[in-house]
Amino acid sequence: MNSTLKLALFFLMIFVIIAGIFFPVVKQPSDWYELQFIDGLGEKVKIIFFHVPLAWLSVIAFLGATVSSIKFLKSKNIENDFMALSFLQIGFVFTILTTLTGAIWARFSWGSFWNWDPRQTSILFLLIIYGALFALRSAIEDQEKRARFSSVYCIITFLMVPFFIFILPRLVSSLHPGSANDTSIGPIISFDIQNIMQVIYFLSLISFGLLFYWLWKLNYRSIFVKNKNLKGETWKD
Repeated sequence: MNSTLKLALFFLMIFVIIAGIFFPVVKQPSDWYELQFIDGLGEKVKIIFFHVPLAWLSVIAFLGATVSSIKFLKSKNIENDFMALSFLQIGFVFTILTTLTGAIWARFSWGSFWNWDPRQTSILFLLIIYGALFALRSAIEDQEKRARFSSVYCIITFLMVPFFIFILPRLVSSLHPGSANDTSIGPIISFDIQNIMQVIYFLSLISFGLLFYWLWKLNYRSIFVKNKNLKGETWKD
């Protein structure tokens, strides 16, 4: 990522953090920096600037890993496996951050950090099955065999992601917004929020997206150098 994008990322993240922490939530906003009060969320509405982008990017990361795995199985190009691994590692970190931000929200909304809510349980299950993939990779020494087994596992596992993230939590009753017993589809999806909150939300998506891309590229480069330098090949931007 060039210096211009890095500078943009820095200022975007600073603004999102300031807005997400210090901008006040009021029932009748009069100034541009005042955020809209939403029934059922109140002051906690600001978690959407962090929790939602992290959750979406986690899914995108696992999708990227799946696409890279398919490419490897078709081409046998080991660099596609490196890309898949980078996506998996960054996606796993973002999923942990999604779980942590969700737990913080749950503490102030439900009274405890962990409630075995269907949404919490489903994301925990994803962490377990993707964590098992890392264990599988570490148990296989042969690079090509490791990449092949990992690719197949990754593709099969991703088939469960839409079910556990988008379908199951909406089929059962839950404390989480958007569940079967929740009549609304949520303020973000319905865009039932004021303009400044929409601006902050989309800026948070952009900033976390840029951060995700930067971390993914750095991680991919590290994996490439670690594996390819053994064969005398060098990294090329």
